Amino acid sequence: MTASASTTAVAPTPASNAGSPRVSVARGYRFELVKLVSQWRIRLLVLACWIAPALFVAGVSQQSTLPADTLFGRWMLATGWAGPLVILGFSGTWALPLLTSVVAGDVFASEDRLGTWRHLLVAIRSPRRIFAAKALSSLTVILLLVAGLAASSTVGGLVAVGDHPLVGLDGHLLSPGDAAGKVLLAWVCVLAPTLALAGIGLLGSVALGRSPMGLLLPALVALAMQLAQMLPLPVAVRLALPSWAFIAWNGLFTSPAQLGPLVIGVVVSLVWAVLATLIAYLLFLRRDFTNLTDDGSARRAVTAGLLPLAGLVTATVAVVAATTGATTGSGIQQDKVQASLAEDFAHLYRMQTAQLHRPEVTEAQLRSTAACTKGDVKDDAEGAGNDWRCVVSWHLPGVQAPGQAIYQLDITADGRFVADGDGPKEVNGYFLVRTVTGDAPNPLWQFDGTVDLLPATAKG
Repeated sequence: MTASASTTAVAPTPASNAGSPRVSVARGYRFELVKLVSQWRIRLLVLACWIAPALFVAGVSQQSTLPADTLFGRWMLATGWAGPLVILGFSGTWALPLLTSVVAGDVFASEDRLGTWRHLLVAIRSPRRIFAAKALSSLTVILLLVAGLAASSTVGGLVAVGDHPLVGLDGHLLSPGDAAGKVLLAWVCVLAPTLALAGIGLLGSVALGRSPMGLLLPALVALAMQLAQMLPLPVAVRLALPSWAFIAWNGLFTSPAQLGPLVIGVVVSLVWAVLATLIAYLLFLRRDFTNLTDDGSARRAVTAGLLPLAGLVTATVAVVAATTGATTGSGIQQDKVQASLAEDFAHLYRMQTAQLHRPEVTEAQLRSTAACTKGDVKDDAEGAGNDWRCVVSWHLPGVQAPGQAIYQLDITADGRFVADGDGPKEVNGYFLVRTVTGDAPNPLWQFDGTVDLLPATAKG
């Protein structure tokens, strides 16, 4: 078929348009959705997302060895609400980037591999409607997969362990109802960076055609952003990446909630989603469908795809720095670490007191404080690392001498820390405490916390 003949087939005459109206977006959407869910790999993913998390959470919750290195993993024996948060942390790192790659990263490239563009254009006769139908259908499948991960892990946790209070990241107890609302909100928030990766998947699928790089692009971008989050970058750069929203939901589980970083992460992610989808849309409209060999190029992907996104990173870094005042530094400062650790300890000390049926004490009476050093640095210590050492002091009513406990802190670049107690044994020396109902995890033996990376004035 010659190029002119193909052009005639792709752009029908007005007379033929009058006799055969264009296919609506709704019909195209249903057609594309049926095409997607008829693929065995998509069906397998849907099945896995709706069943595997429940089985994993229920199985792990019955084990004596818990994933204590995972956020909320140490509480999987205590409440069913810890399970969906463990799955959420894993999903943000691995599952969601891979799911967006398989769905959005292949939705246009599959037509290149099958050579079906001409048939599709003749049937629908509108590249704009084709793009809308494919984008909406891939978005629907992605939402179905995310909903499966959230619902399955929640059901598995509640059935295996039960609807019990959840210990937050500052040590305070969340009622089951409060925990349920925040777990749901955390999953809703990670939809924003998932959409950003989906937009990148659409862009890669359009720009790179049948090349495997288009399929892998969301996963590679997500991996690069995760590596960036592990580096000692300034706070403004860290918050200006869409991957930050995969981490910032942690702030929902403190009191008051650390909403500033979360809002920034969600907004940045949505901007990325809109820009990447818009670039993909413009590239798709400019594509020469009469040329069977035109299935994208690396040069076009770099010039029309990556360069605008790199410019967006630069712009968002400038905006975040200007609005938050977090221009340089890690945001992890000695005074913040000490305040966060002292607050966590006070909340958990009261929890331990209730477990052991000791006389009740208030946090005002405890007056807990922490004195921390990092390595050999005693004053103005800053930054992530596992060389933080803190001495926590507290007071009990009627006792003259203050109590003291030692903790080793491992603080990651995103502000999360794990406090590991080194004594005294009556407080944090053992993994379990003996209660009237049996042995229970000692809340002061090892616990998680988080440091707000933004200046205090920028809190939401």
